[in-house]
Amino acid sequence: MSRVYNFSAGPAVLPEEVLREAAEEMLDYNGTGMSVMEMSHRSSAFQEIIDTAEKDLRELMGIPDNYKVLFLQGGASQQFAMIPMNLMKNRVADYIVTGQWAKKAYQEAQKYGKANKIASSEDKTFSYIPDLTDLPISPDADYVYICENNTIYGTKYKTLPDTKGKPLVADVSSCFLSEPVDVTKYGIIYGGVQKNIGPAGMVIVIIREDLITEDVLPGTPTMLTYKIHADAGSLYNTPNSYCIYVCGKVFKWLKAMGGLEEMKRRNEEKAKILYDFLDSSSLFRGTVVKKDRSLMNVPFVTGDKEMDAKFVKEATQAGFVNLKGHRTVGGMRASIYNAMPREGVEALVAFMKKFEEENA
Repeated sequence: MSRVYNFSAGPAVLPEEVLREAAEEMLDYNGTGMSVMEMSHRSSAFQEIIDTAEKDLRELMGIPDNYKVLFLQGGASQQFAMIPMNLMKNRVADYIVTGQWAKKAYQEAQKYGKANKIASSEDKTFSYIPDLTDLPISPDADYVYICENNTIYGTKYKTLPDTKGKPLVADVSSCFLSEPVDVTKYGIIYGGVQKNIGPAGMVIVIIREDLITEDVLPGTPTMLTYKIHADAGSLYNTPNSYCIYVCGKVFKWLKAMGGLEEMKRRNEEKAKILYDFLDSSSLFRGTVVKKDRSLMNVPFVTGDKEMDAKFVKEATQAGFVNLKGHRTVGGMRASIYNAMPREGVEALVAFMKKFEEENA
């Protein structure tokens, strides 16, 4: 069977070259006579894999020396608890709620202290990013939290909030490595890897060293303490070793493609093809305020649930899969991550034009 165009929000499309390489090495990695899946995480062969992955990620993002890179399990959702457990010294944190994942993080933080919702776009189904010019930052807040790209609703922060000196914590799961980023603007920048980087089951946390302390909330599990993982080089326990290996291959692929500047250029180009069509279509329309549109996740609707369902069904039959919108919003959503080729977006738009003509 030929490969489909996979528009899934995550687990998502991976670069074909990476998948082929991993397939070739499945039974024998680098002359070891075994798969990375079978390899001891204490072996020199695996130490080289994790060291190289970290080195390449640091180069791609320009991560300064005073930030640690942690490869952790539990996905992004586990960070919703781990962040307040480690950072809430005053038991106060400010949250900007721009989608379901920011909302879940905000709700989780309430278990550990006072979480303040200082801005939200829930009044219009999270279809925009709220005004960030003069936020009511709490004087005693331990950090300010955002979800930078909203996978479900298709919005993206184009500028970061002024946190008035408080550490900024950002979930970048669905825009990770899609464009250059100034790591120094964040206290913590983290993301689940299953959207833009690798297989499901891991989160990468990039954390400033001054935020890694033994002074965590009472009752914080050992496994949820940043210092434990930082001191052990992400090898305190058996890590998600195969995932780290695939992520490492994706980092190499990104470097070979020209790095994050080039990815941003490609991503803008791809997104423009789809948004331009949506803006001119008489059947389909985008759901996000134009200035806040994501380059990664593009939600759209026809305005008729039955027509939406018909489109998803016919698109799937034509080899455009996972276009159904999230259950909380309905409609459609095309996730066009780094590994989605431009041809995939062009082919989708051609199919949408044809569908529009047939259903006018």
